[in-house]
Amino acid sequence: MGAKDSMLFYADGGDVRQILRSAPAIDRDATQALVERLHPGRRVVEIGDGTLLDHAYPPEGYLYAACFPGLTVICTQDLTVDDRPSRLGGTFRAEARGRTLYLHTMLSTVDWFAYAIWDADGTLRRALSVDPDSGILENTGTPLPFEADYWAGRRPVEIDEDDPDPSYPLPFHPLEMAEDALRALFGFIYEGYVEDDDPDLDEIVLAGYRLAHH
Repeated sequence: MGAKDSMLFYADGGDVRQILRSAPAIDRDATQALVERLHPGRRVVEIGDGTLLDHAYPPEGYLYAACFPGLTVICTQDLTVDDRPSRLGGTFRAEARGRTLYLHTMLSTVDWFAYAIWDADGTLRRALSVDPDSGILENTGTPLPFEADYWAGRRPVEIDEDDPDPSYPLPFHPLEMAEDALRALFGFIYEGYVEDDDPDLDEIVLAGYRLAHH
């Protein structure tokens, strides 16, 4: 597993997967205004476009975003706050303004996965953060159905018998749960079996920006 992402999805209430499958057109003026609102005091410099396939985890100081009809997507490393998704910055949360807010982030180098959901009224519905070094970093709210098999021990980690230390400190692999979360929340995955009706992530255009100091 080598996938990594750091993303926010703001949904007006429609099916995220259906919106993405339509390869929606980006509203560039709205996207530029969004990025400027989220980073007051920073100079927002336009760079080349990216895609949801290749730019879900941009380098520090860079951001990819898109305002689509019914859906806003933001990809930036700025989302990570002490490995606890519930601590997402207030500016990002305030931007939801009556929309459902989803956070999803995973980092394959440390097998870390976290996600969170805020309802349209701003209430935190679910927040989970887990990695093999620290175990469960955060576990708030009611688990979603896609989590059930993991907590029940039905998705154990496959152990390489030739590994001198075949143990794994968790009953499941965080990145496997991370991919199932992507499927459940947004209708796509980065690694694993791609279904015929999955959105074509290479067709989901995101506007790229570099965040500079004045």
